Amino acid sequence: MKSSPETRRRPAARGRPIDFRAINAQALINFLAVLHRLLPSGRPEGHEYVALNPKRADRRLGSFKINLTTGRWADFASGDRGADPISLVAFLFDVSQVEAARRLARMLGLDGGGGRDG
Repeated sequence: MKSSPETRRRPAARGRPIDFRAINAQALINFLAVLHRLLPSGRPEGHEYVALNPKRADRRLGSFKINLTTGRWADFASGDRGADPISLVAFLFDVSQVEAARRLARMLGLDGGGGRDG
């Protein structure tokens, strides 16, 4: 039986498989704290977190929004978008999904690894 992309574990270059689903789920449990750390200029508005997009000359809140429940995010001015916390980290730091998952896992204390978490 073939697994779906959201439940699949991909082999990590450093040996252990990365459980993308578990990392995203844990990030969503603590999502407001994660977003305050990643995008400190933002603020919650209803069920969304609205922030300045650090990847462009964004001067006013409004176009870059992250759903606090699902993790879906979009910059409605640039068209950039993603489906989960890992894709947000990948976008913000210009890294692969694997590296973004590792960074987010470290930030959440999931892998016991040290190092820079973004």
